[in-house]
Amino acid sequence: MYAVGLDVDTRAYFTAASMIIAVPTGIKVFSWLGTSYGGSVRLTAPMLFALGFIGLFTIGGLTGVILANASLDVTFHDTYYVVAHFHYVLSMGAVFSIYAGLYYWLPKIVGRTYNEDLACAHFWALFIGVNTTFMPQHFLGLQGMPRRIPDYADAFEGWNYVSSVGSLISVAATALFLYTMYDMLVSQPVTVGNTWAQAAFFVDSPSFELGTQHSTTLEWVLPAPTPLHAYSMIPTQS
Repeated sequence: MYAVGLDVDTRAYFTAASMIIAVPTGIKVFSWLGTSYGGSVRLTAPMLFALGFIGLFTIGGLTGVILANASLDVTFHDTYYVVAHFHYVLSMGAVFSIYAGLYYWLPKIVGRTYNEDLACAHFWALFIGVNTTFMPQHFLGLQGMPRRIPDYADAFEGWNYVSSVGSLISVAATALFLYTMYDMLVSQPVTVGNTWAQAAFFVDSPSFELGTQHSTTLEWVLPAPTPLHAYSMIPTQS
């Protein structure tokens, strides 16, 4: 937008308006961190992906503040700095939150648990892969490498090589995810209704597993996978 020939006053307005977006975005980030801090955090696969989403989304937001400045945006326009920015927000932030939701809800949907070690390995492989892919692209953009080109100068070869290695790691992580899903459907045991239930203090495991598991929401009271007709009448919950 800044590169189309706007006058100085219009650039100043849109710079201020774009930077103000960082305020509610920062509030969201601190709200997510506050929610995590107020709970009992267990570093299972959904939580790892949720925390990874917060970190990657924050990095993408910080580079967005830089691109909101008109004078800098004119310089970085159509460079790989912009590519790195929106991939940190979309291809990494959004995808990590999708994976968090998948690992959280799939046991409820299909009725089987997943291998926690494989899922955590998937997170770390993908986290390392995407950062190795897209972090160097900031440096390429700062060096002036344009986007949408079929080839690049030899001066950009180093960071492009690192980025290519990161993409291969990401492909391997995706293959590991597909194997994790296959393993869940074929080899993993059937789950209970509330997959994420935890025994309270001073409650032994046999009593907890044989008793009625407490749930604060209705979906975790139902068996997994959820039957077609879950209730014969509208349930009440105090």
